[in-house]
Amino acid sequence: MSVPREKIMEALASARESSPERGFEQSVDLTVNLRDLDMRQPDNRVNLRVSVPNGVGGQKVLVFASGDLALRARRAGADSVVEPAELNELASDRKAAKRRLKDYDIFVAEAPLMPTVGRVAGPILGPRGKMPTPVPPQAPIDTILERERRVVILRSRERPFVKCLVGKESMSDEDLASNIDAVLSNLVGALKRGANNIGSIYVKLTMGSAVKLL
Repeated sequence: MSVPREKIMEALASARESSPERGFEQSVDLTVNLRDLDMRQPDNRVNLRVSVPNGVGGQKVLVFASGDLALRARRAGADSVVEPAELNELASDRKAAKRRLKDYDIFVAEAPLMPTVGRVAGPILGPRGKMPTPVPPQAPIDTILERERRVVILRSRERPFVKCLVGKESMSDEDLASNIDAVLSNLVGALKRGANNIGSIYVKLTMGSAVKLL
């Protein structure tokens, strides 16, 4: 599906105008309403990871790792690292685990730790569609973190729409438009009838009004 770039640019400009300046940096969100899909059928649901060309800004990454990988993750700029000792502590305190994980957007886990990570973090992150990406102990964690910070997740469950972050208001409209293009192209490719399963598309800033793109 190809939405004309001029139309995306116009929608972004309108979205900015509809949101007065705030005391924090707002996110730019994209919502796509789906049609002609029975969302009760699991194979009609969307669960998609899309790598956007310009990142989305400010994604905070937490890595579950031990030893050398934990050290390299810190050096690579991970926002936080949970090592096995802390992971075991969180296993016995669900509330503490929820507090520890709530401020992060992206999760990566050393593969051998995944059974414990799944048990501790799965009930918290699974419903958010943010289960950790497993990586081997010798993985090039700097490359992986760079890649993961560019990923947005589209997940519909039983609802006939998907919503995702496509950037921050400090980003240029050109960069935001390129990200929107990437999300829509991947979504269309994942739907049974492609663009025919898309009913409408909206873009908005966090505190602004939704602007119709399609």
